[in-house]
Amino acid sequence: MSKYADFDEYEKLLRERLSKKRFTHSMNVAEECFKLAEKHGADKRRCYLAGMLHDIMKEEPPERQKQYTADSGLDPDPVEIATKSLWHGVAGGYYVREVLKIDDDEIISAIRYHTVGCARMSVMEKIVYLGDMISAERDYKGVDKMREYCYKDLDLAMSVALIYQIECVCAKCGALPMATVEAYNYYLKYNKDKESL
Repeated sequence: MSKYADFDEYEKLLRERLSKKRFTHSMNVAEECFKLAEKHGADKRRCYLAGMLHDIMKEEPPERQKQYTADSGLDPDPVEIATKSLWHGVAGGYYVREVLKIDDDEIISAIRYHTVGCARMSVMEKIVYLGDMISAERDYKGVDKMREYCYKDLDLAMSVALIYQIECVCAKCGALPMATVEAYNYYLKYNKDKESL
């Protein structure tokens, strides 16, 4: 499969690997990434593919996710290694590179960071992170405002999104990976009005 196989093959693979709900989410994220790429001048095809594959490891057995995370060479920090809900991003980057043979560092990185974020993200990385937050089925309080930010200014949207995500993690007494802390500090400067959801 690769460079890049027909998208129908990837869709078939996702149908086989994911629950109906997760498959629908993945396709919704792909569509959102395509639209965001169109709006912000990014590569629509590659953003669609990264969005499509972002959760490819989400429903794999935890021990496999953890092993792929450890073997990934994608520099997970101790919090990521210790936090089950974060494994699928790093493991997904590994799977896409090693199993699907997608030789595209930006796609791999967009999948790897789609949950935790990082400082100085590429346009594609921001699009996948944000596309995951505003896909069609999302209905959390403030999602419509979040969608407005995403189509207006990706950096402002990242700042607002990180505040929202960090508040959610802290409300559950969860640990924050260093990449998330660095992303928050980096993108805060783009939120000049300190708007929040």
